[in-house]
Amino acid sequence: MRRVLLPIALILALPLVSRAVADKDNVAPEGFTALFNGKDLTGWKVNDGGKMERWGAEKGILYVEGEGGGWLMTEKEYGDFEVRVDFKLPKAGNSGVGLRSPMKGDPAYVGMEIQLLDDGADEYKDLKPFQYTGSIYGVVPPAKRVTKPAGEWQTIHIRANGRQVMVELNGTKIVDANLDDHKDKFKDHSGLTREKGHLGLQSHTGRVEFRNIYVKPL
Repeated sequence: MRRVLLPIALILALPLVSRAVADKDNVAPEGFTALFNGKDLTGWKVNDGGKMERWGAEKGILYVEGEGGGWLMTEKEYGDFEVRVDFKLPKAGNSGVGLRSPMKGDPAYVGMEIQLLDDGADEYKDLKPFQYTGSIYGVVPPAKRVTKPAGEWQTIHIRANGRQVMVELNGTKIVDANLDDHKDKFKDHSGLTREKGHLGLQSHTGRVEFRNIYVKPL
């Protein structure tokens, strides 16, 4: 039997191909569990006042079509955890990741919201620092702005362990905060005192897409 020798370049590329297939098939990283099955919205429901018909799933993408969808929340609650999400925003897009939220009320206040925003849009140039991508909305600003342009995939990694919340955007740590250092915000952001709740994705502006949504309880 004749042996077929593969070019060295092809051999070196094989591990990269394997990883690409794993991502496409929604295979969770070690220790994580997929929150989105890539096909439908099993395991998710909208919070009070949201419209489920604004949310959908297709070809491994979870998406929302603009305003009116409210927040799409996990059916399960999480206390201490890590969550990883890939997201893609349109021009002037606005969304967020909700943490430790109840099903009623705005997660930005009754829970916590990690902001997702097209930071470079002209209409957002005069926002307060704690309103840009990666911030604990209204509470803790990102240490630096490392967002990519609208239309590109980005990755946010959030770790909530007790009172400590860490946010990493596109491989750069931009928030590492102890919530008890912000007690002056507790009145308006009562969710800062919660120990557990639902995770969520926000409907706000334009079509926002998500993929590779993973969680790891701590």
